[in-house]
Amino acid sequence: MGLLSQNVTVFTEQLASAAPVPGGGGASALVGAIGIALGDMVGELTVGKKKYADVEDELRVAMTRAQALRLRFLACVEKDAEVFEPLSRAYAIPKDAPGRDEIMEQCLREAAAAPLEILDLCGEAVELLQLFAAKGSRIVISDAATGAALCRGAMQGAAVNVRVNTRLMKDRPYAEGINAHVAAQLQKYLPLAEEVFANINGRLE
Repeated sequence: MGLLSQNVTVFTEQLASAAPVPGGGGASALVGAIGIALGDMVGELTVGKKKYADVEDELRVAMTRAQALRLRFLACVEKDAEVFEPLSRAYAIPKDAPGRDEIMEQCLREAAAAPLEILDLCGEAVELLQLFAAKGSRIVISDAATGAALCRGAMQGAAVNVRVNTRLMKDRPYAEGINAHVAAQLQKYLPLAEEVFANINGRLE
């Protein structure tokens, strides 16, 4: 049974257990999905109102993108779980077994790819949430702020789940290339997410 077929109670029970999946990557993906869903909600509660007619077309485009992002985040919940099992088997291979290093390297690349995708999705989500915060109805701007805070946390969670794999890679140039991408994304989008949250929080004072 896939993780996404479980209800929230079962998912969080499994997350809290000793079961190998879901883990931090899958949790980050789910949080990202919730964060961008809040942005989409801001759009839904804004379009159709005369006061916001001049931004309706822009919001509808953003809502379509947000819906696609939410589904991609959810797909990453399953993807992150799928790549962990081969990695866990690779760890069990005796260190002197022929071909172990190659198997481990491939598994580490695949295990890093899932949270890396989550990280990049978070960046896209933060940019959309900035738009929803700026153009959306004032009565739901707190939801845009919440979405930005969630996606910020999801991005940080995804980042550490990338680096827990790259640190073990033998191919250091490949690993450092991924690490550089992670650092650049964090440098760009964490401040943006904080800015969205802070701006809205300030407007509520």
